[in-house]
Amino acid sequence: MKFNNFGLDSQVMEGIEALGFDTPTPIQEQAIPIILEGRDLIASAQTGTGKTAAFLLPIIHKIISLPDHETIKALVIVPTRELAIQIDQHIQGLSYFTQVSSIAVYGGGDGTTFAQEQQALTQGADVIICTPGRIIAHLLQQYVKISDLKFLILDEADRMLDMGFYEDILRIINYLPKKRQNLLFSATMPNQIRQLARSVLKNPKEINIAVSKPVEKILQIAYVVYENQKIPLVTHLLSNKELKSILIFCSTKSSTKELSQELRRSKIKAGEIHSDLDQTARENVLMKFRNKTLNILVATDILSRGIDIEDIDLIMNYDVPNDGEDYIHRIGRTARAEAEGVAITLINQKEQSKFLGIENLLGEAVYKSKLPIHLGEGPEYKPRVKKYDRKPKWEKKKSR
Repeated sequence: MKFNNFGLDSQVMEGIEALGFDTPTPIQEQAIPIILEGRDLIASAQTGTGKTAAFLLPIIHKIISLPDHETIKALVIVPTRELAIQIDQHIQGLSYFTQVSSIAVYGGGDGTTFAQEQQALTQGADVIICTPGRIIAHLLQQYVKISDLKFLILDEADRMLDMGFYEDILRIINYLPKKRQNLLFSATMPNQIRQLARSVLKNPKEINIAVSKPVEKILQIAYVVYENQKIPLVTHLLSNKELKSILIFCSTKSSTKELSQELRRSKIKAGEIHSDLDQTARENVLMKFRNKTLNILVATDILSRGIDIEDIDLIMNYDVPNDGEDYIHRIGRTARAEAEGVAITLINQKEQSKFLGIENLLGEAVYKSKLPIHLGEGPEYKPRVKKYDRKPKWEKKKSR
């Protein structure tokens, strides 16, 4: 199937062709016709599958045909400012040959930024991409032109709920017109997402895109460690590396700060990105990392989906990701195109069962490397297996 089979407006097709797109991804192939039909949609698809274009293309197509461009037509709610900026950049590319306007609305800026947002929300940019807290701040002022809204998109809904935005989302929805098209995208589908979908969506169609396995070119390695061995191990692993691009994920901003500080003390140049940094500081760090003037970036995993950077030589999970989908998405940032890549995960005693779940999803064990002699012995890898799944999947295959 090709993009020209969807019947999209010629101006939208110009944008698609200019960006070099030809064949839609599975999520695009399934979602675009449903959205064009006007149906509500709940879709399970991880970042990196092309889901952003899956909802932007049909929405841009529909907005073009609307006569009034002085009120907001679409509201895209996202968990982080990084993702808001990223989606806004996607819109600018896809809508380049159209009159469709957009703006990213997020916290962390100064008074000038807020005033610019206020102007766009008052005059009516076509598409608003926003974080929950910031759009609520504007809605409370009662100048947001939201009465003619046609589309509501909740992107990375599972991450928003992880961050505690459930009540904020419902609060925003109370401001919106009842008659609208609703689209919900989430990498995972826990019960709370289903509950949110029931509250927001009307008779939705459902799409589930299976999680793709990591490419074989990624060398996956794990180290089983005590918590106090993590920083010395990372320092040792990076001290003699001459890689151009290394991305390290931590589960908390405190561990992000601690690790980056210890690396700098060891004369290893490393940047950090977490929610305590203001927007300008984050953008500066990301720009240096993209330009390869900064080789090592330590980031909180809550911001990981907003870091859209390719050509990464080494991905390191300082903490085990919460689920297998996050693990696969993270390590998939390396070994792009014809390149090879390495993914290293550190597993402390409490994280062993979580990592076993990842191995189950992979269908095979990840190689456990020995610690350097000077760090001493680590704990034995003996994850507690749940009663309903006594053996990992790869062991079950062997026993048949």
